[in-house]
Amino acid sequence: MQVHVHQDFDEIDAAGWNRLFGRDHPFTRHEFLAALEQSGSASAGTGWQPLHLTLREDDGALLAAMPLYLKSHSMGEYVFDWAWADFWQRNGRSYFPKLLTAIPFTPCVGPRIGCLREADRPAVTASFFAAVRQLAAEHRFSSWHLLFPAEAAATLPGGLLRRDGWRYQWTNAGYRDFGEFLASLSSKKRKNIRQEQRRLAEAGITFETLEAEAIRPEHWSHFYRLYQSTYLRHGQFGYLEADFFTRLAETMPEHLVLVRALRAGACIGAALYLRSADTLYGRYWGCSDPLPGLHFATCYYQGIDYCIRRGLKTCDPGVQGEHKIARGFLPVRTHSWHWLADPELGRAVGHFLEQERDAVDAITEDLGRRSPYRQSP
Repeated sequence: MQVHVHQDFDEIDAAGWNRLFGRDHPFTRHEFLAALEQSGSASAGTGWQPLHLTLREDDGALLAAMPLYLKSHSMGEYVFDWAWADFWQRNGRSYFPKLLTAIPFTPCVGPRIGCLREADRPAVTASFFAAVRQLAAEHRFSSWHLLFPAEAAATLPGGLLRRDGWRYQWTNAGYRDFGEFLASLSSKKRKNIRQEQRRLAEAGITFETLEAEAIRPEHWSHFYRLYQSTYLRHGQFGYLEADFFTRLAETMPEHLVLVRALRAGACIGAALYLRSADTLYGRYWGCSDPLPGLHFATCYYQGIDYCIRRGLKTCDPGVQGEHKIARGFLPVRTHSWHWLADPELGRAVGHFLEQERDAVDAITEDLGRRSPYRQSP
């Protein structure tokens, strides 16, 4: 099987790509990845040079595909390897550029190697890994990193180093409404959430949920201003360009849910979610007035309420933030996989990961003991 490398996502047939990965998972949709690249959010200019890999049938039809980027930094990945880069730099070596298989700016678990026939997966995976190693050898790339894959470890190539982490996830236990969810929490956690909600109500905050084509152009432009203003308050710029959101609205509106926080009819905060058939993913947020509790209500409670009303199984607000536990989100283990071209670097990273894994085990166990529920949901 011959592997093809694509520096332009438009070279890859959208229908063929979506057939490999499925249309339900929003972040591996051709439309989502194309919106990132065509908007300039993920491009060579921002340190995300596309090098996507494909395998094709004799008639040219897509047999398999894997997103791949050449990275000149580690921003927007959410699996932090700055210490590895610093170690290698102090030894007079260059860690960047490196190769990365992930969804830019999206720490959500999902498929990373799309395969038309499951029986071909072992050969496909071996071919892609061989192509990665060849690219690294030809261009002196330091490493390859596979982040947040849904693929089972047994289907991945040998010789990879595993890194463990955790994320937070709310699971729908068949709640009839948000009140029943609150009733499942300990009295202290339930009281705190009700206090947060009451204070926002006393401040005149109400919420509206818009979906798909109901999200109009003026909603998008205002959301983008909120999104960027939140970054600017911390002295940064948001990774994503306005055109990224416009393209999502045009090409995959069925996956979009926008929650708007209103005061006297004016929107002062908003959270953009993407959804699949059974999961709601909280992804982007912004506000003009950071009222206490506004973020929690817009990004967590409204998401949980939506899942209950729509019968979704899971609400996924992303990685980081132990404060999520008190609001009903429990830690879930995640894995990433790493290949280092230089054996010396590989040994150093492997030793680091062994020590880190013990710490992650202890932290995950501790987080699990902090469940806010009266009993397991």
